[in-house]
Amino acid sequence: MKGINVRSEIEPLKKVMLHRPGRELLYLTPDRLPELLFDDIPYLYEAQKEHDEFARILKENHVEVVYLEDLMTEVLAAHPELIDPFLDQWLEEADITTAKWKARLRSYLLDHYRGKDLVLKTMEGITLKEIGDLHPFTLQDLIAPPDDLVVDPMPNLYFARDPFASIGGGVSINHMRFPTRCRETIYAEYIFRYHPDFKDVKHYYDRTLHASIEGGDIINLTNNCVAIGISQRTSPDAIEAIARRMFNDPDCDVRTVLAFRIPESRAFMHLDTVFTAVDYDKYTVHPQILGTLQVFEITPTDNPQEVQIREILGTLEQVLEKYTGVDHVQLIQCGDGDLISAAREQWNDGSNTLCIAPGKIVVYSRNVVTNRALRSAGLEVMEMPSAELSRGRGGPRCMSMPLWRED
Repeated sequence: MKGINVRSEIEPLKKVMLHRPGRELLYLTPDRLPELLFDDIPYLYEAQKEHDEFARILKENHVEVVYLEDLMTEVLAAHPELIDPFLDQWLEEADITTAKWKARLRSYLLDHYRGKDLVLKTMEGITLKEIGDLHPFTLQDLIAPPDDLVVDPMPNLYFARDPFASIGGGVSINHMRFPTRCRETIYAEYIFRYHPDFKDVKHYYDRTLHASIEGGDIINLTNNCVAIGISQRTSPDAIEAIARRMFNDPDCDVRTVLAFRIPESRAFMHLDTVFTAVDYDKYTVHPQILGTLQVFEITPTDNPQEVQIREILGTLEQVLEKYTGVDHVQLIQCGDGDLISAAREQWNDGSNTLCIAPGKIVVYSRNVVTNRALRSAGLEVMEMPSAELSRGRGGPRCMSMPLWRED
């Protein structure tokens, strides 16, 4: 399957991209957790076992699993002339601004790493002691401890949903909200420009645009209606910009964008942390958003530079019934309506499910109350372990980037 085809959240999933957590997690330290957007330090060995179990569940359900690191490796193997510009861009965006440091780090990488190891090393980060006892260039170099990071890691990469998003037959290559995540989208830029399976995919957003948008806020409700969260990490400007691009593409079926305004907080970082589709007529939802949610309809106008915007009144059920064409929508509350359970389990991504076929979902096993409510609603619930992966504040949907679903 070449290209992208994702026109809903629930049709049978056929191909998905993941990133297996790597040594980048070993560079997390307590004093830098807030800056690197973590609340705790996952144990890498167990996190990898949990992630492998996630991949196993997908494969056993006839989903082709590809990995971000492999796709990027394939790009550089097919186009070795891209290695130098890729490293130059990676160093520049890592704030390595002096020519001497750029040359030193480029030489270190090219002398010690090849192929997939090179790609993984760019994700992992680099410390002073790794590059050897070389002549310092600045006073800071003289006084810095050997364990100082010269280039920061990218520990959030295993949340593969966020750097880019599939919409219909196109892709949004995102501008991430926080600096620590911005370099993650470099890989998407190369994959969707040069990989033979994806180089012809249309781009509905570009990482160089000023306004931030992240994949966890983008939900394909139907082939012609997309929901996007106005959240801590996605701005209204970005939603208008991506809507215009989709409306102006004659091959794009999307004619309506629904902008869902959710509270801006660490717990509610993306729309899919409080709301996901699990069947044609069923959704998980965190009860705390039900009384505060605002929804805005964005549609095209005769002027390609403008869109029409209006607020939609009514309950969440009424909005979903209207725009998905379903007679009756059921909202399944995280924590089964109990406020303490809802707060605890939403923090551990009880509302963040990955639907791999209508009524068939992957969830974290730790959210016992929510999972019981999902089963009571008639859903097939496949549980995966999550003691370590959940420390990054993202669930099965956050960790997966669908590339192909059946229409």
